[in-house]
Amino acid sequence: MKTPVRTQIGVIGAGTCSRETGALAEAVGREIAKKRAGLLCGGLGGVMEAAAKGAKLAGGITIGILPGTLREEANPWIDVAVLSGMGHARNALIAQSSDALIAVDGEYGTLSEIALGLKMGKPVVLLESKWRIEGTESAKNPLEAVELVFRLIEERKIKK
Repeated sequence: MKTPVRTQIGVIGAGTCSRETGALAEAVGREIAKKRAGLLCGGLGGVMEAAAKGAKLAGGITIGILPGTLREEANPWIDVAVLSGMGHARNALIAQSSDALIAVDGEYGTLSEIALGLKMGKPVVLLESKWRIEGTESAKNPLEAVELVFRLIEERKIKK
C-alpha cells in the first residue's frame, strides 16, 4: 500500500525581516511541523529561514526551492534544496508545489507568490500582511494561520 504524501505548506515572505516577523515565521514553521506537514519555502533568509528553523526544531521536514544553482545558498534549516536556476520565476514552483500558502509579512516577491497561489486555486492565508487581497484569508497569529490553512485545505478536498 502506498504511503500518503505529506501535505506541503508554503511559507512565503521577504528574504530579510525584523526580529518580530522572524519570530512569527518561526512559530508558523513550528505549528506546521506539529501537523506533520512539510514546510516548503524559497530556501533563503528572512521569513524563509525563520520558518524552516521553527519546523526543524519541532522535528519537521523542510524543502527549499532556491532561485539559483548552488545548494550552498540554502539556509541551514533546509533538508531538501531544489535548485531551480529560475530566479524569481521559482515563485511559480513554490505556489504550485504547495497545498496552501501562508504569507508572513512580505514584499513584492511575496505578493507575486500570493497572486500565483490564488491563480492556481490554492488557499492563501495572510499573517501581518500590508495587503488586503480578494480571495485570501487573514489570521491574527501563527497558530490561527496554520489551523486556518489546514481547514481550507480540507474544505477544498470536500468540494472536489
